[in-house]
Order: sequence, then C-alpha cells, then structure tokens
Amino acid sequence: MTATQEKSAARTTAEGWLDAFADALSARDVDRAVSLFADESYWRDLVSFTWNLKTVEHHDGIRDLLTQTLENTDPSNWTLTAEPAEADGVTEAWFAFETAVGRGSGHVRIVDGRAWTLLTTLDELKGYEEPMRENRPMGAEHGANPERVTWKESREQELSELGRTRDPEVVIIGGGQGGIALGARLRQLGVPTIIVERNERPGDSWRKRYKSLALHDPVWYDHLPYLKFPDNWPVFAPKDKIGDWLEFYTRIMELNYWGSSTARSATFDDAAGRWNVVVDRDGEEITLRPRQLVVALGVSGKPNVPNLPGREQFQGEVQHSSEHPGPDAYEGKKVVVVGSNNSAFDICGALWEVGADVTMVQRSSTHIIKSDTLMEYGLGDLYSERAVKNGVDTRTADMIFASLPYRIMAQFQKPAYDKAREVDADYYQRLTDAGFDLDFGDDDSGLFMKYLRRGSGYYIDVGAAELVADGHVKLAKGQVQEFTEKGLRFTDGTEVDADLVVFATGYRSMNGLAADIVGQDVADKVGKVWGLGSETTKDPGPWEGEQRNMWKPTQQENLWFHGGNLHQSRFYSLYLALQLKARQEGIPTPVYALQERHHLS
Repeated sequence: MTATQEKSAARTTAEGWLDAFADALSARDVDRAVSLFADESYWRDLVSFTWNLKTVEHHDGIRDLLTQTLENTDPSNWTLTAEPAEADGVTEAWFAFETAVGRGSGHVRIVDGRAWTLLTTLDELKGYEEPMRENRPMGAEHGANPERVTWKESREQELSELGRTRDPEVVIIGGGQGGIALGARLRQLGVPTIIVERNERPGDSWRKRYKSLALHDPVWYDHLPYLKFPDNWPVFAPKDKIGDWLEFYTRIMELNYWGSSTARSATFDDAAGRWNVVVDRDGEEITLRPRQLVVALGVSGKPNVPNLPGREQFQGEVQHSSEHPGPDAYEGKKVVVVGSNNSAFDICGALWEVGADVTMVQRSSTHIIKSDTLMEYGLGDLYSERAVKNGVDTRTADMIFASLPYRIMAQFQKPAYDKAREVDADYYQRLTDAGFDLDFGDDDSGLFMKYLRRGSGYYIDVGAAELVADGHVKLAKGQVQEFTEKGLRFTDGTEVDADLVVFATGYRSMNGLAADIVGQDVADKVGKVWGLGSETTKDPGPWEGEQRNMWKPTQQENLWFHGGNLHQSRFYSLYLALQLKARQEGIPTPVYALQERHHLS
C-alpha cells in the first residue's frame, strides 16, 4: 500500500468511526455507541461529559457514563481536525465537538474498526470564551472621553477593592507554580481571584531552596499557560531564574497576588454557600468570603522529618532539605544526607563540590535515570526541540500524553526504560557495584508512573549519581534508629558521625496541609489526595483511574485541590478553571462519579 493509500485508509477509518459515534449519540442510542468500542477500551473525559476528570473502562463503564451524562451533554458537530494516521494496526485521529454549553476536542485510537482509547476534553464555555487572538481586548480607547479611566487606574482600583469591599469568587491558597498557573487561567476567564501566599514575592518558594537547585525537567515540558519561555531559555533552569520568571509572569498576567499572607483557617458557610477564610496579611487579619476555595500547596506539603530519639544530645545541626541553605558553610564538615531522591542527590553533589565529607543514607531502593537518556527516549518525541520541529507544540504534546489512560500508561512507558537499561547498562552496573539499590518501579515502568503513584523514590540524574558510583559520596544503607551525640545510629547498630544531618525525606501528604486550614473533619471528609489506587508501593487501592481529588470536585462542596509539576499545573489548570467559571455563571454542572472518600493513610 502506498503512503497516499495509507492516508486515505486512515481517514476512511477515522471518519467512519466518528460519524457512527456521532449518529449514535445524536439518536441517544447508548447500546449502539457502546458497540463502537473494543472489548478492552478506555474513555477518559476531562470535564466535557462528566464535569469531572474521569476514566471509565470497557463496555460497562462506557455504557454507564453515557447513560448518566448523554442527555445533559447533548454533544454535536463532531469533525476531524487533522489528517488521521495509522501505524501498527492502530488508527489515530484528532477531532472537535460541541456540547450544550461548550466546545471541546479529543483523540481516538481505533483498532479493527472499534475504539480502543478515547479522550474528550472541554476547551471553552460558549459565551465565556477567553479574550485571545481575534477576541483580544482593544487595550486603547480611541477618541475623546472626559471620563476616561486608564489601565493603571483600573488596575489600582481592582487591587484596592478586591478582598476588602468586594468578595473574590475564588481564593487560591498557595502562590507557587500551581497557584499562579490557575490564577492566570481564571484571570482570562474573568473570575475575580486572590492568591494567598506566605512568601513575600512570587517565586520565593524557589529562591529559598538550596542554591544548586535547578529544574530536572527540560524547558519544553515546563511552559506556563499563555506565555512560553523564550527560545533562548536554558534547558534546565536554575531555581533563581525560575523564581524571577514566576514573579514577572505574575505581574504580566495581572494576578491579584497577596504575598506575606498566611491562611489561618477556612470554614464553609452552607447557608451562604461561601467560605470564611481568615488571612494574616503581613500582620493584618482579613476575612475573605469566596465561593470557591482552592488548595494549591503542591503535591507535597509539610516537611517529613523523622521523629528520632536522642536529637537533644546530638551536637551538630539538623535540617530538612527544604531548609538547607546550600553547601558553603560546610567545607571540611561531615554531612549525612538521609534519603536518595532528587533533593538528596542535589545536596550531596553540591556539598562534595565544596569539600565536605558526604554520606548518603539509602533507606529503600531508588529509580534513577540519566537526564540525557530521559530526554532522548522518554520525552523527546513530545517535549524537545525535535518535537517542535516536527510540529508537536506544547498543547498537542499535552493532549497526546493525556490521551493515554492511566490503566495502560505503564505499557507505553516501559519501552523507554527498557531502552535506558540497555544504553546505560555500564552506568547502572557501576551504581550496583557501589552497593546502591536500584529499581524501575513495581512494573518496570519507570519515573513518571512512580511519580503518579507515590510522588517519590526517584532521581533524574544530572551528574550526582556518578559521585556515588565513584565513591566520592559515601553510601550507608538501612533504617536510622536514633541520634547519638556525634551522629546517627542505624537499626543494625552501625553508626556514622556528622556535623550536619540533612533529612531529604520528602513531605507529608497534601491532606495534612489542608487539615491545618480547613480542619481535620473536612480533610477526612475529602479523603486521600494524590495517587491512582494502583496497588503498588505506597499507592494502595482501590483503583481510581485518575489522580485522587486533584483538579476536580471533592466530597467537600466548593473545595478543590490543584498542584503537581509545571506540566500538570499548566495542563490541568484549564479544566479546573472551566469548572470554577461554570459555577460562577450558574451553568449546570452535574458531576458524574464524584470521587469516593478513601481513608487517609
């Protein structure tokens, strides 16, 4: 078959499936629509049908979703938006569609004439489109007007009124990358929003970390909404450069950012349908009354510092990695870093560079992948200069990634990590010979699945692992039992001396931070945040199929969670913003399959 014939066949397959699906939905024939899916099939919907982030599986799941949502959604105008492609017996196609209240897009994989995976997303609300491109604001008001109000005057009035004489619609607690990305989306949608952040300036959460910190993800993966990094931006941005970018972004996007502010408490008034959020704003107590409250304090919250006996007798310093200022004061000192994750390796590497005597404590196996290898085999087809040259922009890459249901994502990830073990075999052997315990996840699916399932236990190597392999950074293994006067003692009785102990032991769950603000009862009502329920290490079931309670409605009315890495903050902020905008405007939002409460772990 020639290339032209292959394109024609792919288009015929895609058009045939999409037309049949559209006809079945228009006729409200659920059984006919279900018959268009393979026996093993997955439908991932981001807000458009479900007003939720939800993946359903196989015929029973798809039938239930359609039965519950089809009438209200009233989908129509299904059209292909790009030339379909076929490879290895799988036809892939992009499409657009409309619902009763919005416009959406999606992706389908078709095998033997039936859908294997389907992605549907809500892109915008009818009548509330973002002021972009042909809809951008004029800015200048031409002509004479004795009552003219300049942009500066209007902005100053907004800053003085919002939160004082005028209630915000949304309060976002947390002004890191997640809160800023969501704030930018809401700003474009005209949703009055205040971001509450304890640090003084946007980006300070990055600036205050140890000085060697830099992004481990490449630049193409990390753009924020609306405003890409410049084309000369470094592949791996240093922390202070990211801090400056977040500060400038906040100003350019005109966000209402309350720095030096701490949310002390938040209680929901059921009768009024509003939160009472008590904020300490640089010493002044202010009560905000938003309808919607978003906790955007990151995937992780409070520093997780083991409560070890004997700390009072230890003569050295103790820090969590989030408190570690950098290596400069520790030249010639004995430093023990407890942990073997990104932060642990970064800190160990920087300490070794200044001449510290460094020991890393590995308590459990760690997944390591070289940064260059990850870029080449794990991210390169979607997020790289190569991808850009091949016409894969950030939005397309995000949608391709989102089109893979979590249930089967591991099988798409595994080949990249199999390749990594092949090309970097000598590197991994050297680490093993040094006594380092390696893993590639419970099912060998690597970095991203570990992150989704538990949020820890990995290192994207930008050079520090070589120090362990070469013995420049010493390696101790096992569980720490207690402090001694001079250092740490392990459960097997061995000891290690230290002038400084750094606990690179991660963070407690987001639930803990939420409980400090909304109360333990509300946190318990919501249940677990993050994790898929994959029955893998640190991610107990039951299976959810989406990140628990992230970017979607929770069991607590008008309470939302937002966060993740820069990619997730960018991508999912759109869908959370659309849900919040719909509620502001009184658009019906019947939620399909609200997340069940699972006990906190």
